[in-house]
Amino acid sequence: MLQHLGSAILQSGNLTLRPFVTDDAEEMFRNWAHDPEVTRYLTWQAHPDSGETRRILDLWVPRYIEADFYNWGIVYEPEAALIGSISFADSADKSGRAEVGYCIGQPWWGKGIMTEALKMVISFAFAQVGLQRIQAIHNVKNPASGRVMQKAGMQLEGIMRRYMLDNEGDYADHALYAILSDHTNT
Repeated sequence: MLQHLGSAILQSGNLTLRPFVTDDAEEMFRNWAHDPEVTRYLTWQAHPDSGETRRILDLWVPRYIEADFYNWGIVYEPEAALIGSISFADSADKSGRAEVGYCIGQPWWGKGIMTEALKMVISFAFAQVGLQRIQAIHNVKNPASGRVMQKAGMQLEGIMRRYMLDNEGDYADHALYAILSDHTNT
């Protein structure tokens, strides 16, 4: 049985994962939501203006009262900057699994920040919520995302061919990674 706790604040040495607030709109837009390179392989387009970002946050913020809503802003503490997001994009209570999705602004790429955030969410989901499986997918044209998953302990389970239409207009192949609560991955 799952123990849903919602988007509890999670902290490590460099990061705080916290619920978004409406006032995050400008920083979210500036640091990643406006950037087509960030959204290139994602399922949503770069925001044309901070008003679009605010509209998204206006949809998310009221959902934080839901115990099974998991959507965190990533704050990089050395800069006190909101630099990205990580969330459960899909979950299935009956099977005890969730799919995690994430993105981060370009200035913070390649620094291990997203790996740290993903490890925090995985640990929370297994130890506190009681999930049995965490999975994630990435467009195979974005191998850096796969490296994040690998460094967080996830294992490649396969390639889903022509799985999803990407922002380049292609039906792209996606790699599926997962980790199990006992970390056996077998």
